[in-house]
Amino acid sequence: MLNGLWLGFFIVAAVSALAQWLIGGNAGIFAAMVESIFAMAKLSVEVMVLLFGTLTLWLGFLRIAEKAGIVDWLAKALGPLFLRLMPEVPAGHPAIGLITLNFAANGLGLDNAATPIGLKAMRALQDLNPSPTIASNAQILFLVLNASSLTLLPVTIFMYRAQQGAPDPTLVFLPILLATSCSTLVGLLSVAFMQRLRLWDPVVLAYLIPGALVLGGFMALLATLSATALAGLSSILGNLTLFGLIMLFLVVGALRKVKVYEAFIEGAKEGFDVAKSLLPYLVAMLCAVGVLRASGALDFGLDGIRHLVQWAGLDTRFVDALPTAMVKPFSGSAARAMLIETMKTSGVDSFPALVAATIQGSTETTFYVLAVYFGAVGIQRARHAVGCALLAELAGVLGAIGVCYWFFG
Repeated sequence: MLNGLWLGFFIVAAVSALAQWLIGGNAGIFAAMVESIFAMAKLSVEVMVLLFGTLTLWLGFLRIAEKAGIVDWLAKALGPLFLRLMPEVPAGHPAIGLITLNFAANGLGLDNAATPIGLKAMRALQDLNPSPTIASNAQILFLVLNASSLTLLPVTIFMYRAQQGAPDPTLVFLPILLATSCSTLVGLLSVAFMQRLRLWDPVVLAYLIPGALVLGGFMALLATLSATALAGLSSILGNLTLFGLIMLFLVVGALRKVKVYEAFIEGAKEGFDVAKSLLPYLVAMLCAVGVLRASGALDFGLDGIRHLVQWAGLDTRFVDALPTAMVKPFSGSAARAMLIETMKTSGVDSFPALVAATIQGSTETTFYVLAVYFGAVGIQRARHAVGCALLAELAGVLGAIGVCYWFFG
């Protein structure tokens, strides 16, 4: 699947560039595409520099958590649930604790912490994988849920809106929470359908129903707070949780007689080795995305969607927010640039800007996640992971549009 998608990006870009040259007379399109290839190769190295430091840091702390028994405790607490959702993972396996930590970090918007933990979890699942190059059911479920972007505190979106002068940066908080819940639910249901998982199992419901009630209560509580209080809570809670995890690992490790410094160095070395293996995959994916953008194929697609929406007699205001949705599966930085551009051209609190912000906060860089997570363990055949992840992505986009019409339309 990844092989076909990667090749397809170049083929679509080539067709788009030929159309611009032969029909539009734009002879410089090929120079722009070549320039984009080298620019994306450079960007891949710059991203890797950041990943080296982040992976080294967090895998060092995770090794302390492993030796202190924190990961094992999480695995035992959630063992009954994952025995149903991931039957090939043995009860109490360390992968379960790592998956839990990854979901918690993603939910709190702690991207820098979530990625290293997720890579560690994927490597733990790979140890159980009978095939070194074909994704297992457990790896697919983990990746799709990770790519569904369940976010409870979208702090970065608040920051972007505040930078552009929004009087109420947290205005999109509840829309994002509702839209990202849609994407996660669709991701779980699609994988459950493909893998014939029994979501109506009493044990599964015993975990999911209380979680849904807690989430609903949390949303109700946050809805009573003022915008200022909500923004302050988001910032404090996110940073406090991040530093609190570090201190928890260190304190519990010290109480369990773990040599925390030596454990950190041991884990940090593993993080360095993991980061080295990612560069080829990043170069391949980012260069393909760069060519697709430079060819103008995304603009062609946007114009086509606008004409279809107009032909159907529907409101077209949301179409101006679709560039963020169209590039988000491929590149987080490109989607961020599209979001900021929409805010500047249409106004930070305009309907397209609000839709774009909600899409940015409720969707994930699906192909980046696929490339990094599967690339880190050498997976080449993704099976139904791509389809389920993109379905979750589509649900997040449609949910964001629908919720924004409900809140702001």
